Amino acid sequence: MAAERPDNTALPALVWPRRLTLLGLWAERLSRAFWPLWTILLLAFAAAAFGLQDLGPLLWVQIGAGLAGLAALVALIFGLRSFRRPTEAEALDRLDATLPGRPIAALTDTQAIGADDPASLAVWQAHKARMAARAATAKPVAPDLKLSSRDPYSLRYVALTAAVMAALFGSFWRVTSVAGLAPTPAEAMPGGPTWEGWAQPPAYTGKPTLYLNDLAEGKVEVPVGTRIQIRVYGPTGSLTVDQTIAQVTPPPAADPARPQAAAAPPDGLSALTDLTVSQSGKLAIDGKGGRAWDIVAIPDGQPAVEIAGEIGREADGRFKQGFKATDDYGVVAGQVTISLDLAAIDRRHGLRPDPEPIAPVVLDLPMPVKGDRADFSEILIDDLSQHVLSNMPVTMVFAVTDAAGQTVEAKPYSVALPGRRFFDPVAAAVIEMRRDLIWNRVNADRVVDLLRAVTHRPEGFVRSENAHLRLRVALRQLDKSAGALTTEGRDAMAEELWTIALMFEEGDLNSAYDRLQRAQDRLEEAIKNGASPEEIDELMKEMQQAMRDYTRELGEEAQRNPQEQMPGQEGQEITGDQLQQMLDEIQRLMEEGKTAEAMALMEQLRQLMENLQVTQGQGQGGEGQGGPGQQAMRDLGDTLRDQQDLSDDAWRDLQEGQNGGQPGQEPGQEPGQDPGDLSDRQRELRDRLDELQERQLPGDGTEQGEAGRDALDRAEEAMRQAERALEEGDLDGALDNQADAMEAMREGLKDFGEALAQEQREGQENGGTQEAGRADPSGRDPLGREPGDAARIGSDKNMVQNDPDKRAQDLLDEIRRRSGQAERPTEELDYLKRLLDMF
Repeated sequence: MAAERPDNTALPALVWPRRLTLLGLWAERLSRAFWPLWTILLLAFAAAAFGLQDLGPLLWVQIGAGLAGLAALVALIFGLRSFRRPTEAEALDRLDATLPGRPIAALTDTQAIGADDPASLAVWQAHKARMAARAATAKPVAPDLKLSSRDPYSLRYVALTAAVMAALFGSFWRVTSVAGLAPTPAEAMPGGPTWEGWAQPPAYTGKPTLYLNDLAEGKVEVPVGTRIQIRVYGPTGSLTVDQTIAQVTPPPAADPARPQAAAAPPDGLSALTDLTVSQSGKLAIDGKGGRAWDIVAIPDGQPAVEIAGEIGREADGRFKQGFKATDDYGVVAGQVTISLDLAAIDRRHGLRPDPEPIAPVVLDLPMPVKGDRADFSEILIDDLSQHVLSNMPVTMVFAVTDAAGQTVEAKPYSVALPGRRFFDPVAAAVIEMRRDLIWNRVNADRVVDLLRAVTHRPEGFVRSENAHLRLRVALRQLDKSAGALTTEGRDAMAEELWTIALMFEEGDLNSAYDRLQRAQDRLEEAIKNGASPEEIDELMKEMQQAMRDYTRELGEEAQRNPQEQMPGQEGQEITGDQLQQMLDEIQRLMEEGKTAEAMALMEQLRQLMENLQVTQGQGQGGEGQGGPGQQAMRDLGDTLRDQQDLSDDAWRDLQEGQNGGQPGQEPGQEPGQDPGDLSDRQRELRDRLDELQERQLPGDGTEQGEAGRDALDRAEEAMRQAERALEEGDLDGALDNQADAMEAMREGLKDFGEALAQEQREGQENGGTQEAGRADPSGRDPLGREPGDAARIGSDKNMVQNDPDKRAQDLLDEIRRRSGQAERPTEELDYLKRLLDMF
């Protein structure tokens, strides 16, 4: 068979694949042949754009340029010798190699024998038709541009990266200065003197380098700090430089005792002038072919910074302060120094003694990530809630620095530094005592006494038993080391008190109603203390979530126990929408600054929720009496309370022991109760817990039930260790183990409660949704008020008129009874009086 060129008219589908494949062959062979050349050219461009030619003597620059040119010439010759021009036949062959059966080669063949045989000719035509169809599916072949085998060190990528960096951060003006490496025709004076010079402004100005040979005589403006270099070639003294724009420092005097070797200037260079512009003046090159300029030095202006707006407080305690900074070329950095304003502090209580040294807090100012820094505004946001300066009078001094190193400070800004505020009374007391302890360690005894007094009778107002126990341990440690408290010990105690305050603030309340009460208390405290809008908004969100949880809990309880609804409770329903309307009204009043009205509505909402709680308790009066799981829960709760009582007794004994023993006491024996009696009580509680575990508990066999039993196992082991510690008279260790036992029992109660609720849900045959709570059948709300108009919950009439509901009357009687007990705390009596005024 003889080969021939394929017929393009017979196979038009090969035209573009062949052309594109041929183009790829050109790219492939050019890159393989000339990659050293373009690598050298890119490196030379990067060096010129970064101004390497301006950093050394002219001779070195000329040598480097010569070597680069020689290398480029060698690379060009190598490329021309190794380059082989691709042909169409090579493109077709590459296309054919990608197809099965090489159909293109088959199409170039001719039938060698049997051309006169019709049958043989038909077979040949059919074969060519199949090959043509197969060749029609050809796709262009991508070129192989991989050069790793030829460039194992990836020099081409180094050159490309350098060129890109030079294009982004270098200057194309500097590339043009390469032309100054050889004298121009106007300056070339065979056998005579010549000169060249450059004016290079500071890099931070962003201004280009000026080639002095291209500047006509006259006024030239350059920034202060511009570096001027002038090179003179020719006989010494033929050209001189005269200037009044820079202070020239004379070289140090030579030591006559030591011989000095004369430095030979580079070939052809008779003088080199290098100076930095510091003032306006004259610059002249005196002599034949010289030139003179009036240099105007543009000073670098000082940066400026000022406060923008008032300081603010985020809901989480972070402070935010706006500021504005300006500079002619851009600010590079900034700081704010926060110092205690001692003269503005009310020196009372724990702040009466002089403070220990408090180092100023220095914070970096945020800078724009992108954009112009010559004139910008930013907001400093930081959290110093744990610092002693939090919520204290301070002075803030803002300072900014420009690229020239000039730093300018703003006027001191006196302000109370915002920090996180605690709205739980116990948490707020812990934070205040923590501040006093950091203020001066002499306050340690005062901190111990006050916190013990605050938490002396925690029933009813301490919402975190874990925090209470942890505080007792911390106070015991602080009391022991009060006389010799080190700085490290103070800082560790401050960290512990911060954690305890957070626990008091958040609480460990499992009841939705308790969480709702806490949210209401915190919101009321925030309103009374003038909290920021951000804090009010955050607390409103917390209260709304607690309200939703509580109403959902009431609805679920009504579904589980529909038969326990009290007679006559099928009247008006209090919906979640109505409760939301009250919350929205409270928020609106706060936004309008009507604090008194908001507080009054908050009190109404509290009474509404308390009345719903009373209704729920009456409807559940006989719940769980017959169920073994519920009885076990009650027994476990009794055991937990007894354990708490035992822990309190052990604590009192420990305190009496620290205050001095009783006469006739055995050495090492704690006063108060006999440690044997305490250990016997602890053993009895452990036996009760062990007996309880032998009984049927909620969720037996389920994941939650087993988790509860594991928690009881941990509680029993902690009781055993507490019992051993009591027998040995180690009350400190016993208190720690008792705290672990109570924590484990609480976890068990939580797991069993969830398991019991799951059992009740599974036993419910019919489901449904009910409203959040039921009120009075006569159409009044739980406070005994008649319905109001529009979106209001109740009327402005007296809460107990018009035949009030008995439950509301009972509640009123109880309030009156308690308000008549003079032995109650003053705060509680004031609160009860306000309630009676509302009735």
